[in-house]
Amino acid sequence: MHYDVVIVGAGHGGAQAAIALRQAKFEGSIAIIGEEPELPYERPPLSKEYFSGEKGFERILIRPRSFWEERNISILTATRVAAVDPASHEVRTEQGDSIGYGHLIWATGGNPRKLSCDGGSLPGVHTVRTRADADRMLAELPQVTRAVVIGGGYIGLEAAAVLAKAGKQVVLLEALDRVLARVAGEALSRFFEAEHRAHGVDVRLGVAVDGIEAADGKVSGVRLADGELIPAEMVIVGIGIVPAVEPLIAAGAEGGNGVSVDGHCRTSLPDVFAIGDCALHANAFADGMPVRLESVQNAHDQATVAAKTIAGIEAHYDAVPWFWSNQYDLKLQTVGLSTGHDATVVRGDPAARSFSVIYLKDGQVIALDCVNATKDYVQGRKLVVERMAVDPARLADAATPLKELAG
Repeated sequence: MHYDVVIVGAGHGGAQAAIALRQAKFEGSIAIIGEEPELPYERPPLSKEYFSGEKGFERILIRPRSFWEERNISILTATRVAAVDPASHEVRTEQGDSIGYGHLIWATGGNPRKLSCDGGSLPGVHTVRTRADADRMLAELPQVTRAVVIGGGYIGLEAAAVLAKAGKQVVLLEALDRVLARVAGEALSRFFEAEHRAHGVDVRLGVAVDGIEAADGKVSGVRLADGELIPAEMVIVGIGIVPAVEPLIAAGAEGGNGVSVDGHCRTSLPDVFAIGDCALHANAFADGMPVRLESVQNAHDQATVAAKTIAGIEAHYDAVPWFWSNQYDLKLQTVGLSTGHDATVVRGDPAARSFSVIYLKDGQVIALDCVNATKDYVQGRKLVVERMAVDPARLADAATPLKELAG
């Protein structure tokens, strides 16, 4: 079996790479290899609309089956790539099959980081990465009164919001001194902590988990380092991902925290590209530092760059990063990367539940977090892209539209 382009990974990046290849008039054979039995589907709803029951699975498919068939894109489901042979241009599956490629696009994302403590793999302990993960939680929910969420990042907060809205007693545990500590400033962290507490979530900061306790072979509670036992019938773990790049690294690709790629999304292996959550790239919005971005936007944009490059169209990755998160009736939209900021401006009133946090570095705007403030998000993009230097007092004046400051 041989394809002109083999795409490993059937998430947002893998699907978009195939779509972009056809949009670029690439006429060669294309195969997407996915570990799951499903067609490519959207991941963010797994901790939001799908988990809450607002959207059925058909509504989160990236494209219907007919779309892939009409474009002659083969999708190999329930298939895991175990090894890459860059010399012979082949991937080998766990089932022992060899699949040849002209170009390879690695779009595997990452695997959820597991708890290292005792009881971390007990029935009732969940991560949120696949439809099967979400379905297991949904099947258990009717028997759940009390849930513990470990990790105060986006996944943990979104899951806590869904559980709280479903009437469950929720305790959220964060090891650091605030939620969202790795991705946002303190003003945003404190706002979301207060919102979750207002919805009945017991948010606990600076706590360490010692182990997961069991009764009758399944979760009964979470033991903290100070000895306290928090009773629970369900535990959701959201403590980050580990990039799924072992076969590429084993084949000699450069990398560490992910696999390293250049501005065209090429790895150090011939004819091998990497995109999305697993791709370590120099990012202009992080002052050129190598970063991995875990977002649909990044996967989408890098997929398009890789596809155009393979199709012989000049393309270079330089997109401004953006992210979003839905919790309760709050829509958080982020543009830029706030890492390394040295000043923040709060624009609007958090008490009104519509405001923005603007991040500056050396007097220049580098990122915005906008809560129920879509106008700021749309208009502030230019400030970030051009790293504009704006008087903080003017940024703070919510009566002045950001587009006026952007000139």
